[in-house]
Amino acid sequence: MPTYKEITCKSILSRSRIADVDYSINPYIGCEHGCVYCYARFMGRRRGHLEEWGEFVDIKVNAPQVFSREITRVKMGPVLLSSVTDPYQPAESKYQLTRQILKRLLHYDYPTSILTKSALVERDIDLLQRFKNCQVGVTVVVLNEEVGRAFEPYSSLPKDRFNALKRLVENGVQTYLFLGPMLPGFSEEDLEEILDECKRVGVHHVLFDKLNIKYGNWSSITRVLDSEFPERKEEWKNALLQKGYYKRLKNRIETLGAEKELSLISCY
Repeated sequence: MPTYKEITCKSILSRSRIADVDYSINPYIGCEHGCVYCYARFMGRRRGHLEEWGEFVDIKVNAPQVFSREITRVKMGPVLLSSVTDPYQPAESKYQLTRQILKRLLHYDYPTSILTKSALVERDIDLLQRFKNCQVGVTVVVLNEEVGRAFEPYSSLPKDRFNALKRLVENGVQTYLFLGPMLPGFSEEDLEEILDECKRVGVHHVLFDKLNIKYGNWSSITRVLDSEFPERKEEWKNALLQKGYYKRLKNRIETLGAEKELSLISCY
């Protein structure tokens, strides 16, 4: 169980450098999903946290009120929830900051995008289906629960994420699956089944990306490989060092996607 700390913020709406997104909103600092490959761990050091990523969550308790002030002062543009945290991590069940912010975004009808690893997102279907322009992305990189628990220890189970996607689709919410970052070997083994699930639930498109080693995530990845999958470590090193690995994987995804008549978007 991570340590929760309630804090206040002066601003919540940040300019974004992500393509097709003008602003990002991060109601929390840190993420208790604790994904070992997460690039956002730099946020802990920036905020003076000495704990491991996943062991702390700062809750911006005044975020909805601050957002209500800020939204009237900026030019309308697409908003992402969230870029360096998960807006539906377990803390959201208690604090409901994301839900409160969504209500305000809906009031002004801002184009809104959500990315999460949590089935909790289906709680807000009543709001999401009322947006004129809203899409929800759910991340799934593996289906094997043993692998998932090793790399994404406190995220929703993949089957629960697909169930949430199905409910969103059934309620008229535009959805996509984010297959990223793809984990060498593990994601390949589940690839066809993941794409079959995407077809089954009817996602609008599949966005996929390679694993990037940055902001200190290799050390946490190495610890998991050493303790849980030592036989895979060399495979990972080779894959990440070989420029052709992710190119070949991209070709395979595109071939399978065409066979299954899925819309695919590559991030690399």
